[in-house]
Amino acid sequence: MKALVTGASSGIGRDIARELVVRGWDVILVARRTDRLMELKKELGKHAMCVRCDVSNIEECKKLHEVLQSHNIEVLVNCAGFGLCGKFTETSLDKEMEMIDTNIRAVHVLTKLFLQDFTAKNKGYILNVASVAGFFSGPLMATYYATKNYVVSLTGAIYEELKRKGSNVKISALCPGPVDTEFNKVANVSFASQPIDSRTAAQQGIDGLMNGKLYTIPTIKMKCLKFAKRLAPDKVVTHICYSFQKKKR
Repeated sequence: MKALVTGASSGIGRDIARELVVRGWDVILVARRTDRLMELKKELGKHAMCVRCDVSNIEECKKLHEVLQSHNIEVLVNCAGFGLCGKFTETSLDKEMEMIDTNIRAVHVLTKLFLQDFTAKNKGYILNVASVAGFFSGPLMATYYATKNYVVSLTGAIYEELKRKGSNVKISALCPGPVDTEFNKVANVSFASQPIDSRTAAQQGIDGLMNGKLYTIPTIKMKCLKFAKRLAPDKVVTHICYSFQKKKR
C-alpha cells in the first residue's frame, strides 16, 4: 500500500507521512526541499522514498504523475501550500501567483490525474489539506482564503459526484484552524488563538478520510466558527474576519 504526500518536508504534510507509516502505508515524500525530505526518509526508513518536485510548476505535477504510474498509488495527500498576509493592494503579485499555482493549480492537476486512476480501479483515497479559512472571505489574507475556498469547493463537488456514482473512491478535505507549523512564519503573521499541534491535525485528517468524511475540522472552537457563519450576514462575518486577521499581523 503506497501513499503520495506533497508538502512532506514540514508541518502537517510531514506528520501525515509519519502517521500513514504508523498505519502500515509506504509513503512517497514530495517537496522542493530535498534535504528536509532526506531527514524524514532517514526517520521512516524503508517505508519512505523521496521525490523532489516543485508542485507550483504544472508540468512537474504532470511528470510526477507519469513517473509514479508504476507505483500503484492508493492514497494522494495534497498538502503543499503557503499563505501571505497583508492588504491586497500591497502584497506581492508574484508571490500571490506562486500561491495560486501551489494552493490551487497543483491540487487541481494532481487530484484530477490520480482521481482518474482511482476511479478506473474503483479504489483509492484523496485528502486535500485546506483550512477552516476555506469557508470564509479573509481580508488581509485575501488570496490565501480564496485559494482554500477553491480547495473546499472542489473537494465537495467531487465528493458528491463519487457518491452519486456509487464509487469506492473517497475524497476528503482537512480544514484546521491555527496549527503549530512554519505556516505563520512564511505568511508573516502570529497566532491569534491557541494552535493545535500538526500531529493532531494529521491524525484527525487521516481518520476523516478513511471514515468517508467530507470535511474534517479539528477542535470544537473551529467547528463552532463554521456553524456560526450560517447565523450572520456575509458582510458581518467578513468584518469579524478582518478584526481577527488584524490581530495576527
